[in-house]
Amino acid sequence: MALSRPEQASQFASRADALRDRFEDAFWCDELSTYALALDGDKQPCRVRTSNAGQCLFSGITTEEHAVKVGGTLLQPDLYSGWGIRTVSAGEPRYNPMGYHIGCVWPHDNALIAFGMARYGMANAVSRIFTGLFDAATYFDLHRIPELFCGFPRDEGQGPILYPVACAPQAWSAAAVFLMLQACLGLRINALESKVSMVGPFLPPFLSRARIMNLSVGGASVDLLLVRHEHDVTVNVLRRKGDIDVEVVQ
Repeated sequence: MALSRPEQASQFASRADALRDRFEDAFWCDELSTYALALDGDKQPCRVRTSNAGQCLFSGITTEEHAVKVGGTLLQPDLYSGWGIRTVSAGEPRYNPMGYHIGCVWPHDNALIAFGMARYGMANAVSRIFTGLFDAATYFDLHRIPELFCGFPRDEGQGPILYPVACAPQAWSAAAVFLMLQACLGLRINALESKVSMVGPFLPPFLSRARIMNLSVGGASVDLLLVRHEHDVTVNVLRRKGDIDVEVVQ
């Protein structure tokens, strides 16, 4: 619609709906309350609980009903270590808490999942994931979030177990912080209307305030101060340059 091609937009929307229906039929596993990892050579679902299903929330392909179930599954102790969501559930035969893709925690993976949860209204889940990774970061050298770390359960008074050859710093892990903050704030940019919107913004328990400097939309920009209160967040415009609107929807 933004390109003034309503007929083409309608066609693509219909194709997207059809793709969602085919995806649900092929991948949803009701007995696992999540999506299959893959389809085998006979097009049968591989019933393995993994973090991959959380990225379906990020894409928006899931139905509302199944999104809630996936969110709940991802935060069960077999997948959520206390620091973050493991790539593979601790209840699966191939699980290895030191395995690169079969049990470790990847921060950027968690950020994508958190953003997906936010689009389906799971604020508490987003806060829990963000808080776990923040707590983990306090143990890392220079507070740099590494490429990944081991998926051992969180123990009282102990930090996360490092993955020995993980890259640190790692660009996509560093960027994870900003995507998780965007998820918390419900931050949306409408470049056509030069508008910054925040839908249902909140800040996690460890963050009482946040300042966003030089948030640019086209040739305009704005500085914002966000302050957490008991039940909501206030958004204050500190500086505005050019034609830019700021909208907060509680």
